[in-house]
Amino acid sequence: MRKGKIVFRQALLLAGLASLVGGAWKAAAGERAGSARQGDEAPRWSFGVLSDTQWTEADDGRNPGTCAVDIINQVNEQFIEHGVKLVVAVGDLTDAAGPAATDLRAVYAQALYNAGIGFFPLRGNHDSLDPAEFRRVYPQTRTGLQNATPADALAVANPDRAAVPPPPVKGSPFTLGSGFQSPPAMQGLSYSFDFENVRFVLVDQFDGKTNTIQPQLGWISSVLAARPPGSHALVFGHKGLRTPFHPDNLFGTRRWADPEAADAFVETLSNHGVRYYVGGHDHMHDLSQIWARDGDGAKVTQLVCASDSSKFYAPARSLWRRYLPAFLAQALGAPRQVPLAQELFRVGYYIFTVEGTRLTVDYYSAAVNPSLVRGDYVIATTPRLAFSKRQTFGYDLGGREFLVAPGSSYAAVGDTYRGTAARILDGANGGQEKDGRGRPFSHAVNTGWSPRTCGAASDELHLSGMATSMGSERTDTYVLSLSYRGELAGPGLGTFGLESKDAQGRWRNAAELDQDGGGRFVDGPWRAGLARGSYGVDGRSQTAWAVVDYDGDFRVAPFDERVTASRCNAEGRGPDSARPGGRR
Repeated sequence: MRKGKIVFRQALLLAGLASLVGGAWKAAAGERAGSARQGDEAPRWSFGVLSDTQWTEADDGRNPGTCAVDIINQVNEQFIEHGVKLVVAVGDLTDAAGPAATDLRAVYAQALYNAGIGFFPLRGNHDSLDPAEFRRVYPQTRTGLQNATPADALAVANPDRAAVPPPPVKGSPFTLGSGFQSPPAMQGLSYSFDFENVRFVLVDQFDGKTNTIQPQLGWISSVLAARPPGSHALVFGHKGLRTPFHPDNLFGTRRWADPEAADAFVETLSNHGVRYYVGGHDHMHDLSQIWARDGDGAKVTQLVCASDSSKFYAPARSLWRRYLPAFLAQALGAPRQVPLAQELFRVGYYIFTVEGTRLTVDYYSAAVNPSLVRGDYVIATTPRLAFSKRQTFGYDLGGREFLVAPGSSYAAVGDTYRGTAARILDGANGGQEKDGRGRPFSHAVNTGWSPRTCGAASDELHLSGMATSMGSERTDTYVLSLSYRGELAGPGLGTFGLESKDAQGRWRNAAELDQDGGGRFVDGPWRAGLARGSYGVDGRSQTAWAVVDYDGDFRVAPFDERVTASRCNAEGRGPDSARPGGRR
């Protein structure tokens, strides 16, 4: 047994968690899967994430104290417009550690407090020298108390006060979140809390030691294991596990520092049902899967957040950085990485939307056109940022995930729920886009489900993760099949079939939403060679299918809403009210 696993298991024993990681955890996981069936009845809410709000260039009159105030203000506007409940900042709040810079960053969280939005920060390497002031100006990391910035911090010297005035303090302090916990040595630095049906775990690695993550593994495991059944868990840190630019990571200063601890960390998150680890530090949008080296299926999706700074990085493309890392990773036994998406040189933020067992992430960004200066890509002043949605990804606790490599078929994607079976019959990952090191992207295809709604003949499938390029919702062309139950066939063929939600959340013929407009009905099973936009019904197998080029929400139902309403009446239920969602 490897040393890392011994340390990890000892930590679990000391925390009294052996039983939780065993049969009790499996029981809880089963309860979560069962509760996934009620995802459509749960409230829909969202939170925001941003990263690296440091200003590294000379103050241009709008970004004082090494803090990217102009970017922060514009991103805060977006969070308020999206109506988020809280915001998580994953480190490097400013560029120069110290009380004045820490205070200044706290001042410009005030716009969120004024809107009733919570702010939960995490330190990065640039904030790591001043833990006392961090705790003082952010009491929410221990108690959830918001809008309580000390008066002397609000009065911090600000040479740009006239150009970027601090928001006035409105309202009274308020508490957001519950169940706050910290490991003993990292009070208010590493912390966890609950909001609605999500457990947030923010991990700080900066206490002056070489590696502070491994000693926290027992605490991380305990707070993850103890969360309520059916809830989500997300883990945040500043540095990543394996990142495109920096060699330093969550476990040390070298690219393969402490692979035992990295392996144990991935296994801890995977064993406790954590789908996403979210960080920053690399100043680019990068999505990948990190797999433990045992090859036993332990994995986590790593989101490296886009820059909210004056500084941007690009992956190194030298031969030794492109090819040697993969060889060394295998030789040294480091966790392996599968790239999923990447975007460079843009300011960005994230909206996480939670609806029961479904979690969806929308990535928004704005172009800034940095220049290469002193080895880094930088901007000297902040333009007015024109944000647009660039990517959507997510998961459902009651669904499944399929990793489809470049050039591989989507035919492995299939799932069942109650009496409905979903299958992709044809289509492949075209693998045209690549990351900054020339690696093509795999697709993490996720399924999820909601129970059958009134008038429909199948349960509702949620399919995501197949978009082929940044900024586009289009996927490779594929054939989706969904089974149905009951008698729908009438005298008019083509009057029912596979439906999907449009951008307004309305159910429509799925074939009509592809880029060709669709509408070509086939009576019988799908057969090879049918063009995109074709759709049909196979009465013998009771399946409906369509050749489409997008993912989203799907069901089998009559295309005529009047027929759907009539079926609802026959079932003795009210009309199907359209829930939020649809194509994003």
